[in-house]
Amino acid sequence: MSAARMDAPARTAPETLRSAYYDSLMAHAAGLPNDDLFARMIASQASGSGALPPGLGLFGPDYVALLARHFPDAEPPAPADRPAFDPEGMPERDDLLALLLDHIAGHDDSERRMAEIVVVACMGGDHLWQDLGLWSRADLSRLMNENFPALAAQNDRDMKWKKFLYRQICEREGIHVCPAPACQICVDYAKCFSSEG
Repeated sequence: MSAARMDAPARTAPETLRSAYYDSLMAHAAGLPNDDLFARMIASQASGSGALPPGLGLFGPDYVALLARHFPDAEPPAPADRPAFDPEGMPERDDLLALLLDHIAGHDDSERRMAEIVVVACMGGDHLWQDLGLWSRADLSRLMNENFPALAAQNDRDMKWKKFLYRQICEREGIHVCPAPACQICVDYAKCFSSEG
């Protein structure tokens, strides 16, 4: 797809743009783990979906390296105009990142980048799969199972992923009650934090 077409105005339906961006990226995919998930996130971000900042929340050189490795020769779409990620606004960042890195599958270097992206998406105010720009909760379950299988296996009650991650870091710290702070504005807050039974 030409650069002119990739940067087309957003007057086209977001789902149509997202599909076009995704198809263009996947036409250049390297066949590595996480190609599909990264393409979904990038396509969603470019079409205005999700909550990830520019570069999927990665710092510039890391994002450029991700694109070069997973989508060589692709012309990635321009991301939607959003503020950059400010690590100072997320005091739990290091704890979440350590949790994920302690559970990476160890099959591919992209798992480390995926951990960083998931952590940034936890700042969003919706379900984690939506904040990541994934297309369904099943995409997020696949992401967790492929990148952090031992951690994913602990979510044996199908708890919402953001709630589950925050609960895990609280258990590591010995804290018994721990709502995910970004979830408080989510429209499904009551569903996610109601009693489980």
